[in-house]
Amino acid sequence: MRIAHAGAAGAKSLVQVTRTGSSTRRSGGQSSPAQTAPRNTILRGDCVEVMHALPERSVDLVFADPPYNLQLESALSRPDQSRVDAVDDDWDKFASFGDYDSFTRDWLRAARRLMKPEATIFVIGSYHNIFRVGAIMQDLGFWILNDIVWRKANPMPNFRGRRFTNAHETLIWAARSAEAKGYTFNYEALKAGNEDCQVRSDWFLPICTGAERLKDTAGRKTHPTQKPEALLSRILFSATRPGDLVLDPFFGTGTTGAAAKRLGRSFVGIERDDTYIRAADARIAAVEPLPDGAVAEAPTKRSEPRVPFSALVEAGLIAPGTVLTDEKRRHKALVRADGAVAIGDIVGSIHKAGALVQGLPACNGWTFWHHDAAGRPEPIDTLRAKFRKQMQRAGAA
Repeated sequence: MRIAHAGAAGAKSLVQVTRTGSSTRRSGGQSSPAQTAPRNTILRGDCVEVMHALPERSVDLVFADPPYNLQLESALSRPDQSRVDAVDDDWDKFASFGDYDSFTRDWLRAARRLMKPEATIFVIGSYHNIFRVGAIMQDLGFWILNDIVWRKANPMPNFRGRRFTNAHETLIWAARSAEAKGYTFNYEALKAGNEDCQVRSDWFLPICTGAERLKDTAGRKTHPTQKPEALLSRILFSATRPGDLVLDPFFGTGTTGAAAKRLGRSFVGIERDDTYIRAADARIAAVEPLPDGAVAEAPTKRSEPRVPFSALVEAGLIAPGTVLTDEKRRHKALVRADGAVAIGDIVGSIHKAGALVQGLPACNGWTFWHHDAAGRPEPIDTLRAKFRKQMQRAGAA
C-alpha cells in the first residue's frame, strides 16, 4: 500500500492514492465520481486538515478513537514498584479542557461533513472525555442512538486501591442528524448470531493482548491504546454493509483497516505518526479477506417485497371461505374473496382483525392467524414465503 501524504497544502495528492486490500462491493447508493473518496488507504497528516480535503458526504460510517485527555500527573507504579506502561504520549496531552473541547469540536465537525445523510458514527472514550464528547456531538447536531458499554474481560487493576477498577469504556453511536431514519443497523443478523436474542448495549470483550498486540523489536507496545479487532468487527457487522466505506480519523496501528479488509468493507484511515502508519500498513497487508459468502449481507424481512394478503387469495394459495384461527384455535376469522377477513359482521385486514380479537392496539396478522395444514395450525406467513419464492422464480425466468 502506498501511503498518501496530505495536509493543508497537500490536498491534491489525495487523488493519487493506490487502492489495495479487499475488493469494492457496493450494495447500492453509489456516489457520483465527484463524491468518491479514496479507499483502502492511509492518509498521512493532521486529521482535521485531511478531512477538509476529502469530498463531503462520501463515507458510510465513522469510527473514531480520539485522544482521551487522560491528564496523568505522575507515573503509575504497581505494588512491586514496577512501572505501568500508561498513556503518556504527547498526542494525548492538552493544555486545558477548553483546548480539548476546541479540538473535539473541530474534528467532529469535519467528520460530520464527510458523512452521507444516512451514515452513522461511533466514538469511543473513557470517563475522562466521553461526556464532553457527547455534549459537543449534540451541540453539533448529531442524534445519539445508543451509548454502548465495552466491558473488558481483563481490565487493568487499580493499583492504588483508591477507586473502583476501571473496567469499561463507552462508545457513543450517533446518526448525522435527527432526520436520518434510514441508517444501517443489521438487527436481524445480529440477533441470529446472538441465540435469537436482541444484542444488548453492554459488550463483554477482552482487551487487545497476545499475538494481536503489535510490539516493536524491543517487545514494547507499538501503540498504547490498540483496540481489539473483535470490537471493530462487531461495530462493522452492526452498522455497515459489504463494500461500505469506513473512515477512521485516528487510525493508529490500523485495527479498523484490518477488520474492514477481513469483512469486505473499505476503509480510509488518517494518521500522522510514521511509526503507526508503517505498523498499520504491514498489518493490513497480511490480512486475508473472508470469502464473500461469509460476509454477504443477510436478507431481512424489511428488504423483502411487500405482499398483501389479497395476493395469496388471488394466487390460489388460500381459498375464499377458509377459516383462519389463532395457534390455540380460540379465535376465528373467515377469508373473503377480496382479501379481507370477517369476524361476524366486522370486516377488516388480517392485522386489524387480529388486534380486535385480542383487545390490542396492533397485531402482526401474518404470525397471529393460522390455516389448517394437514390437521395442524400453520402461520399464514408460510404461505407468504411460498408466494415470494414463486415471484422470484417468475422474475428469474
